[in-house]
Formats: sequence, structure tokens, C-alpha cells
Amino acid sequence: MSETPDDYADRLRDNRAEKDRVFAEARHSPLPPEERDDFDGLDYFDPDPDYRVEATVTAHDDPEPIDLETSDDRTVRYLRVVTLRFDLRGDSHELHGYRQEGAAGSEIFVPFRDKTTGQQSYHGGRYMELEPEGSLADGDRIPIDFNLAYTPFCAFSEAFSCPLPPEENWLDVAVPAGERAPPV
Repeated sequence: MSETPDDYADRLRDNRAEKDRVFAEARHSPLPPEERDDFDGLDYFDPDPDYRVEATVTAHDDPEPIDLETSDDRTVRYLRVVTLRFDLRGDSHELHGYRQEGAAGSEIFVPFRDKTTGQQSYHGGRYMELEPEGSLADGDRIPIDFNLAYTPFCAFSEAFSCPLPPEENWLDVAVPAGERAPPV
């Protein structure tokens, strides 16, 4: 039986409530300890199934290195491992997925900016992490759920250094899904 939109929204809300609990209580929370008592949860866009899309993969067998600037004016080297093409609200878009140079595993890091960046969402962009089953090949289809887009930890504390989305991952469309900007 497939998941209904209401079931999906309930599951997403449960996931968000758990993340809020971790931010408020966990030792490894990105919130400074003095801010945790007053924390009453992250701000999110409402769950919207229209922002769950399927992307067509172009796998890069010989990944090109790219230096991503960080929130603390350093650079960190990543490898562009895939290009993801998808339709969103009737228009075609593309994002690149990266893996940190030397990192093991199959997780794909997708930092991005969109027309909500700096207004409704964090000015440094947002992140998604994709966890495909096995290796990806050209033409494979992979789900992208912008409802899971999250704010990097550097938005909550200067103790964190976060890669900033490169210009090739700036979408020319608003994506009102996932986490909103944290309160200032």
C-alpha cells in the first residue's frame, strides 16, 4: 500500500518534532547551551508533496573536484559525483551532488540556494543529503524531497564551518519546502 499525502505529512511532522527535541536536549546540538532552554522548535514550511520529485541521474565516473567556500572564509574540496535533472512546478532544473574528497560511503551532499534564500530561508543556503541504494549510473532515477531541506549548523553557531552552495546549485525558482530561516 502506498503512503497517502496525510500519512507523509504526519511522518514528516514526527521527524521534525524529533529533530526539535535533539536541538533542545542533545549534547551535540548546534544550539549554544545558553539558548536551549528558550528554544521552541525550528520553523518549517508546510509539508508539500509537490516538492517531492524524481531526478534523472548523470553519474560522473571521473568526478571533477570543486572547491566550496565555507561560512568561515575557508575552502573545502568536494567531488562533483552526479548531476540531477528534475522538473519542479512545470520547469526543468538541475542540481549537482557532491562527496567530500576522500570520503567513503554513498551519501550525496546537495547544497542549494533558491529564491527563498535570504528571505524565508537561511541566507547561506540549505542542504539535502541523498542516500541512494548502491552506486548510481546514467539514467537512474532518484527521489529528491525538498521537504527535507535543512539549514546548516553554522546558522545556529559560529563554532561550525559550513560549505556554501556553489553558483551552479543556485535555483532560479522559489522552493518553499523544508526548513525556514532560524530566528535571529
